[in-house]
Amino acid sequence: MEPKDKKVLVSGASFAGLSTAYWMNKLGYKVTVVEIAESLKKGGTPVNIMGNTIDIVKRMGLFDQIQANKITMETMEFKNSDNITERLTYTQIEHEERGEVEYEIERDSLLHLLFEAVKDDVEFIFGDSIMSLEEKDNSVEAAFKNGQKRSFHLVFGCDGIHSAVRKYWFGEEALFSHFLKTYFSITIVNKLLIAENTTQMYNEPGKMVMLNAYNNKTDIVLCFFSENEILYDYRNEAQQREIILNQFTGSGWRVPELLEEVKNSETFYFDKLCQMKMPSWTKGRVALVGDAGYCASPAAGRGGSLAMDGATALADAFEKCDSNFELAFEEYNQSFRPFIDEVQADVINFGLDMLIPRTEEAIRKRNMEGFGF
Repeated sequence: MEPKDKKVLVSGASFAGLSTAYWMNKLGYKVTVVEIAESLKKGGTPVNIMGNTIDIVKRMGLFDQIQANKITMETMEFKNSDNITERLTYTQIEHEERGEVEYEIERDSLLHLLFEAVKDDVEFIFGDSIMSLEEKDNSVEAAFKNGQKRSFHLVFGCDGIHSAVRKYWFGEEALFSHFLKTYFSITIVNKLLIAENTTQMYNEPGKMVMLNAYNNKTDIVLCFFSENEILYDYRNEAQQREIILNQFTGSGWRVPELLEEVKNSETFYFDKLCQMKMPSWTKGRVALVGDAGYCASPAAGRGGSLAMDGATALADAFEKCDSNFELAFEEYNQSFRPFIDEVQADVINFGLDMLIPRTEEAIRKRNMEGFGF
């Protein structure tokens, strides 16, 4: 069978899913995307496009639009409890001095660009989800929440760290999730709480507060250390808000004011920092892309770009292997893994200790020295 005669199912309509849909459509497959939400999931912190991802967005024809809509974060201030700036870093200048090329774009803007690139060529099913997968002779049968059953040549799990595809096909989340002893929340308010194009960071031992201001809005990011995992329902937003409020009530700096913003906000996201580590991202006719297979944790600041990198690595494997999916899956696992291993190791070796120092001494040292690049 030629690709044009083969149907593939993509679970999830975020960066991994839309990028996978884009490339599989380009390769000639008939693509269906199923998304549990009623529409594209909006909200979230900006996405960094850097390194190999820049070449990828150029291949996808998105670079000019990304460049036109880029955010330029100019400074980062490390604050103490008296709101005194202990260190001021000129972010853009430091990037240029290190010879780094990076484009930052709002998450919703990039999501919209990807959706526009595929919406006319790909079938989208919103407000539905996969309930089970069963392998047949030459296909995988997917049962959907709406009661429908359909068969596909291949299935791609692009549905995040709580992936349903991974659960049904590879095993429970706990088998692959490595907890990084940190929880975080993101709230976006449609006003500037600090000067535009700046970042401010405040720490107490085991806690971090970060504000990012851009395009007349501000991200409020709250993180805290936890030795043990907290039991909660990842779909229960009220419960998650309560966890954050309990953790940060009594904190200094501008935290009381920021907690009021969180209480009254429409947008709120909460989860644990974790990494997904799997011996293989493929099994039979099913492959995982993005956070579902190799989440590096939001601390890496690379979730969106890693998803696009992974989708492209998978597509390149298909092209290299002349659409033989078994060989392509093997190539995907082997060629892309060293990069993922490196990114995940960087988070463990550097990221969290610098973002959430555990002692006052470590906070003062980090504030005076910055991130030590």
